[in-house]
Amino acid sequence: MLTAVDHVQLAAPPGSEDALRTYYGDVLGMTEIPKPPVLAARGGCWFARGAVQLHLGIEADFRPARKAHPGLRVSDIEAYAARLEKHGAAVVWDDALPGHRRFYSEDPVGNRLEFLQPVTR
Repeated sequence: MLTAVDHVQLAAPPGSEDALRTYYGDVLGMTEIPKPPVLAARGGCWFARGAVQLHLGIEADFRPARKAHPGLRVSDIEAYAARLEKHGAAVVWDDALPGHRRFYSEDPVGNRLEFLQPVTR
């Protein structure tokens, strides 16, 4: 029986860890968590904020995920979008999901990310 999503892994190209740390740490406000030594040798980095974990794994023939993406719930979505824009990240609003405010953005290696907040009535 499934009980929760433990983490979502996205791919990244070799040598992109510093850009990923800046984006996921400084821009998104996540904390880098240590990888086990055997996995750290492969490169990449892991991040967490509350119950959300995103793992960025290095892939030699990397291609960004342009359609597949994690959907990340946020509070105060307008302020969060402004935070991303302040750091130079593009924000593309989409009103196609009933009952939610949401936007898309991309990490520094081109992976698509969705940010959403349920609309309270």
